[in-house]
Amino acid sequence: MSKTAEFALDGFLNVLKPPGLTSHDVVGSLRKILKTKKIGHAGTLDPGAAGVLPIAVGRATRFIEYLAAVGKSYRAELLFGVETDSGDDTGTVLVRATEGWGFPTTEKILAGMKTLTGEITQVPPIYSAVKIDGRRAADLVRANKEVTIPPRQVTIYRFDLLAEDRDRRTLLLDVDCSKGTYIRSLCTDLGRAVGIPATMSFLVRTRVGEFLLQDAFTLEELRKMAEEDFSSLPLLPPENYLGHFPRYDLPTMRLKAFTNGLSTHDVKFAEALRAEGFTAEAGEPLLVSVWCDRIFRAIGRFDWETESVYPEKLYIL
Repeated sequence: MSKTAEFALDGFLNVLKPPGLTSHDVVGSLRKILKTKKIGHAGTLDPGAAGVLPIAVGRATRFIEYLAAVGKSYRAELLFGVETDSGDDTGTVLVRATEGWGFPTTEKILAGMKTLTGEITQVPPIYSAVKIDGRRAADLVRANKEVTIPPRQVTIYRFDLLAEDRDRRTLLLDVDCSKGTYIRSLCTDLGRAVGIPATMSFLVRTRVGEFLLQDAFTLEELRKMAEEDFSSLPLLPPENYLGHFPRYDLPTMRLKAFTNGLSTHDVKFAEALRAEGFTAEAGEPLLVSVWCDRIFRAIGRFDWETESVYPEKLYIL
């Protein structure tokens, strides 16, 4: 029996994506390293960016979609002087600063950042993975199709200025943000806010939900682990990274019915959710992590109207 067969490959991997590889490239490399096809990634990173890329293996791939809802953190470098079509320094320059322009004052930079903190409206770059009529905007642009991306609401929870380098014309920034935020657009918008064209010149993602940069592993580290001892791979239990969902403890007597697709009515759980501040949003069900006998079993959905928990996606039967 192979080492792969002896060890159940189920869980998340916290991978440090290097610049120069696409997120799909990382998945392809891991399929060879782990000798399995059941792998997927959450939260695409641009090819030029580095940082945290959560990877799901085995049954954990069922839960990739739920990581889309978590917040993310980035460290970015902004370059003053040019604005590009891609929002970073790999793109075509659209606007250049006027000759003799001066580096903005710290006060002006901070004032601009303040206008871009909280709930804001931004337009993603045309070179992005945003879907338009089922196709990625970037693919449409490369096919010489006209692309118009509608603005979207995102939330910037924290926007910090770490350093200014007037010789290099750059700022070093830290950002905590909601899903769907484009840091390239944030850099472009900050340039516009201070009146000087700007683009992103460097990006590293430092956090995706509970996945942290300091805990991430390179592809080479994972390759060595797989070659030496498959069981030493740092596979992470999915339930540890779905904590953004409320926990529901399913009664043991309801486990069989639940795994067969039946709902469980629970008025006390509804009361507890309301006490914690959860409310129905436009009639949409609330996703919950379902546990039974201290074991994570599934992602469920709580329906406010029926005050019942329904199975959404099972993990352990």
